[in-house]
Amino acid sequence: MRLFHLSHTDLDGYGCQLVTSILFENAIFLNANYGDEIIKKIEKILSSLDINDTNYILITDLNLSLQEAAFLEEEVTRLKKNGFDIKLELLDHHASGAESAERFKWYYLDVTRSASKITFDRFFRNELLPYSPLFDAINAVDIWLTQEEAFESGKVLMRAVEEAKEINRAMFPAQNVRYRHHMLLEGLKYLNDPKGYIRLDEDLCKIKKSFFKRDQEETFDNLVTQYVTALLAKEKDRFTIEYKEFKGILTYGVSNSSIVGNGFLKQNPDYHFFMNVSPKGTFSLRADNKMDVSKMAYDIALGGGHPNASGGKFKNFGEFFDYENLKEFVQLYLDQQG
Repeated sequence: MRLFHLSHTDLDGYGCQLVTSILFENAIFLNANYGDEIIKKIEKILSSLDINDTNYILITDLNLSLQEAAFLEEEVTRLKKNGFDIKLELLDHHASGAESAERFKWYYLDVTRSASKITFDRFFRNELLPYSPLFDAINAVDIWLTQEEAFESGKVLMRAVEEAKEINRAMFPAQNVRYRHHMLLEGLKYLNDPKGYIRLDEDLCKIKKSFFKRDQEETFDNLVTQYVTALLAKEKDRFTIEYKEFKGILTYGVSNSSIVGNGFLKQNPDYHFFMNVSPKGTFSLRADNKMDVSKMAYDIALGGGHPNASGGKFKNFGEFFDYENLKEFVQLYLDQQG
């Protein structure tokens, strides 16, 4: 069985995926915010189904509109007629999904529990029992049970997941989910102490560093740079773009892009520039004395800066939920300007 698990991009959404990560091997995790991204991610799942295997599509902590739910059901029905073996299930707690829940049998709604608690209860096995305090904390903060003992712990966990942005989810979705699960699992160790949430709050940076840490003592920025640079180097062909005679790496929404860019260029001297694009369409360029990126920034977007550090903004920049679509846009833009 292949599990495709789509969930929200908050504490509750990642909590749902933690449940299935414990119980299912080789699960494929996708995350979405509301709006157009939901359909884009559903389409990505549908295009990845395996006709030679049982496909389990699980959606959690996302309420679908009637139109979105109808689209999903129609596509699943069509694929089943074409020979695909598909199981479809949605677990949610948002009251705004009531109309869809009434119409579709696979749509389960319970407004009294968080989605992660629903998912925990739905898949409960004895091996999940040690994780109960974690899901009690998530439940308390997600539906705002301020009198619950676990509420303060839930608040700290919510911030821990929200601030775990060092691994971009568009570029590295699997590593992004693992990073946030790491924060939750490490946080669980503090929850048996009534005041453990205070120590958890104080130790968040240490917990973050423990995910990236290798053998040596290093600053957090340097550890993240080493990790992200290694990911980029491992799949450099996927991230490579070209501008005139120059070869570069394209990233999307990477934190500390100046540090990561400089680190990558020093370790990969055959690359001339590093470009990071923000969700708003601004871009930063870095070089390591192999080209003048201020000229590049000016030529492609009337931007500017210094020979080794420049930036600008793309015209007609849309909303991108998938790295490959962004890369296609940027490469075409560079080809037209070159």
